[in-house]
Amino acid sequence: MLRLLMGGPERTPARLLVIGAHSDDIEIGCGGTILKLVEEGAISAICWVVLSGIGERGAEAAASAHGLLNGAVKKRVIVREFKDSFFPYDGGEIKAFFETLKHEFSPDIIFTHQRQDLHQDHRLSCELTWNTFRDHLILEYEVPKYDGDLGSPNLFVPLEDHVCRHKVEHLLDHFASQRDKRWFREDLFSGLLRLRGMECQSPTSYAEAFYCRKAVLA
Repeated sequence: MLRLLMGGPERTPARLLVIGAHSDDIEIGCGGTILKLVEEGAISAICWVVLSGIGERGAEAAASAHGLLNGAVKKRVIVREFKDSFFPYDGGEIKAFFETLKHEFSPDIIFTHQRQDLHQDHRLSCELTWNTFRDHLILEYEVPKYDGDLGSPNLFVPLEDHVCRHKVEHLLDHFASQRDKRWFREDLFSGLLRLRGMECQSPTSYAEAFYCRKAVLA
């Protein structure tokens, strides 16, 4: 399988924009990849955006982001308070925020929700990402949920064992508000990493997976 490089001595570190509708979405969807890139020095700057983080959830989001990004060269964490589950009805306000964001940060790569996600907040976050950032590499991450909307991603990031453990432990440590939910468990997070690792023949057996809708091979 052809492997694409990001970072490393022959690459310029990238500017990343990561977007999550809710407080733990980014960590679940691409937390391992972010940890890997930070560890490898592949990031020059990162802007971390959580659109719905209210009260305890907002505090969790900020603490988690700063903890996960420990060691990042330059970071900015933004936690907004758009109403959970009401994104399509508050679309004008969220769109205005995206328009402001694009003038404040110019990314090389964007991580956002995947377009076929059945949660309305996730879908709108993806739609506005594509609508706002027209000439960027956008990678869409997946969030497992009750709706059963996992699909067939086409881009994989193999992850080392210690990165996977760090990701899962970080989620369980930083999101106490979610611990009473039956799905918020170590075996679910590890199981998905193992499944995607199998699909891409990861040498470590673990990976995160993404949807890449458009890319230019130079």
